[in-house]
Amino acid sequence: MKYSNFKWLDFKALFQKILSPQNEILKIKYFTAHVSGKYDQDKPIRQNIYLNALQKYIPEIEIIKGHFQTHEVKMPTAKNPRKKVKVLKTEEKCTDVSLAVHLVNDGWKGLYECAVVLSNDGDLLEALRIVHDELGLCVGLVTPRKARISKSLLKYAKFQKRIGNNLLRNSQLPNPIPNINIYKPSSW
Repeated sequence: MKYSNFKWLDFKALFQKILSPQNEILKIKYFTAHVSGKYDQDKPIRQNIYLNALQKYIPEIEIIKGHFQTHEVKMPTAKNPRKKVKVLKTEEKCTDVSLAVHLVNDGWKGLYECAVVLSNDGDLLEALRIVHDELGLCVGLVTPRKARISKSLLKYAKFQKRIGNNLLRNSQLPNPIPNINIYKPSSW
């Protein structure tokens, strides 16, 4: 199964399964961006249903939004790298920067003893280094089982956990969300 089959993910349930029972989850910050409906008009609707479900079901969650930016760029072709073609390149903007800023700022404010980061993005290296070396706080790193682990991030992680399909399968939100009848979109 693909990770995309687990889009109804309950982050609190996931982290409760990853962490030791004595760990207390104080806050979950989910960094994401609004998806475009340019090629699939229902995609933003499905995303909004999911974000609403997270907020209603997990009181500890805070959703911090970036945005997507699409622009035309010239890229080499696979068969002939000298030949360049115009393509639309879409990039998520502000989410990794926001995650890094929150990680350092929340550490500086003393809002956690140990932060757990679900990412393998090397852009977070300096934030992890500051939290580890300068603030003296713990950072755990959680990555998909099949992803190549960023060795530079591991240098500053107190622990590292891998997540696979079984853990994702067993960490899904209820369908529907109790008492509010928010249902997982059928096309997911």
